[in-house]
Amino acid sequence: MTQHPSSVAAAALATVACLSLSPVAAKAHGFVGQRFFPATLATDDPFVADELSLPTISSTRSNADDENPATRQTSFSIDFARRITTNFGIELGVNRLRIAPDGQPRSYGWDNVSIGAKYQLYTNPAHESIVSIGADWDVGGTGSKSVGAERFSTVTPTVFFGKGFGDLSTQALRPLAVTGTLGVGIPSRSSTSTASVDPDTGLATTSVERNPHVLNVGFALQYSLPYLQANVKDTGLGAPFDRMIPLVEFSFSRPLDRVDDRRWTGTINPGVLWAGRKIQLGLEAVLPVNSRSGRGVGFIAQLHFFLDDMFPGTFARPMLEAAR
Repeated sequence: MTQHPSSVAAAALATVACLSLSPVAAKAHGFVGQRFFPATLATDDPFVADELSLPTISSTRSNADDENPATRQTSFSIDFARRITTNFGIELGVNRLRIAPDGQPRSYGWDNVSIGAKYQLYTNPAHESIVSIGADWDVGGTGSKSVGAERFSTVTPTVFFGKGFGDLSTQALRPLAVTGTLGVGIPSRSSTSTASVDPDTGLATTSVERNPHVLNVGFALQYSLPYLQANVKDTGLGAPFDRMIPLVEFSFSRPLDRVDDRRWTGTINPGVLWAGRKIQLGLEAVLPVNSRSGRGVGFIAQLHFFLDDMFPGTFARPMLEAAR
């Protein structure tokens, strides 16, 4: 039975609250060797961690096509991550959407709930490297039809990686790092049929939309001023610049089958992160790479909490380790 979107959101938040009560103590998040990898906004980072993004707000605009007017989409999302073991964690996300087509009424509703899992396969502190694997389940039917939430599910197996360049000989390049993801979205249905009635003839018709497998590629190129100050050369930067990480994120997708148009879409997101000990602030512009990806400049902003540092008595250790 399909749940009402508001009840799904309430259940998701209740799950977050229950997990937060688990007795668990302090391990640095996002570090491999001397390198701190921040939580990025448009692409998922490779770490298993205890984190909460509340909120992430984004606004983008799509181009008009033969069937739809140009539309402004604004989202308000909440994402929670919890370590089960040192190397394995789960993630949960809910997303409230506002859809505003030009010249038409606005729509509001929840997108499908997202459930994820991630496992850290490999870390190399000397070379500031990490590789993880995971999967995201976009749970079909848990969102609102009013905002176009799909009735079918999509599972996306993904490889995550991070590499810092602190082992380079050139000092100016050592603060550089890159993180990235590579995944394929696998829909639970190969096609979706929609029945409608022609208002002029009164005849019932059925349209069929094919649901392709989708290749998703993302990476973030970042330059860590905290790393520069602590591990390369103290340049005397003061607050707030000494905690800033300028970056550019790239997020692209491409259908692999079942449809005729298999061109790339995506965005390039230049921005900056400010990483404190307990919270992180992020702001990026969203630039569509082509007309099919949108129009104009959008934005994405995030307030991110490092729960293990905020609540060391609760989140200092993974759930299973704390239960022993």
